[in-house]
Amino acid sequence: MKVKKASHCAYQTHYHIVFPMKYRKALLDKKVEKKVLMITEEISERYEFDFEQVGCDKNHIHILCSFHPKYSIGEVVSKFKSITARELFKSYPELRKELWGGEFWTDGYYAATVGERGDWEVVKRYVKNQGHAEDYKQLRLF
Repeated sequence: MKVKKASHCAYQTHYHIVFPMKYRKALLDKKVEKKVLMITEEISERYEFDFEQVGCDKNHIHILCSFHPKYSIGEVVSKFKSITARELFKSYPELRKELWGGEFWTDGYYAATVGERGDWEVVKRYVKNQGHAEDYKQLRLF
């Protein structure tokens, strides 16, 4: 990933963000996941967030992203959660029946910075493969 330049700064930031659905409900099926990815593209264009990889498991989501340092991680998470929840409830009103209280995501989240030179590709592959049941064989020393 290249250094990005803005009017008053240059930056190279990468974040791995994870947050679960409210009550850990397993509602992120293929149709909801597809809609989340569409909404993610719209958010990316509107706010100039670079969502490099998004991976949905049944009850949580992983995001690998980069954004201008003028935004905090909390602001990015808040925008993502509020916009996706609103659009998902519009598209799939039946989701409200599963989630009493009208909230789609939990309040909390996990965030970590990711170094590009170290384990960037490993984290990218991990996020990409969320929700895809693949057999990974345990590496053995002998």
